[in-house]
Amino acid sequence: MNAGLIDEFSIALSPVLFGSGIRLFEGVDAGRVALEPVHAEPSPRVTHLTYTVRER
Repeated sequence: MNAGLIDEFSIALSPVLFGSGIRLFEGVDAGRVALEPVHAEPSPRVTHLTYTVRER
């Protein structure tokens, strides 16, 4: 993402009540990259999120 090669993210987020999880954006330079929310569609078991990647 820091290289500017990604235009959009589509993420299916399903909450888990146990475990440690995964950091999706570890190492991203927040000073250079911003995520703009485009769409969120909730359902009983998963939330579908779409973000556009923008330069700061």
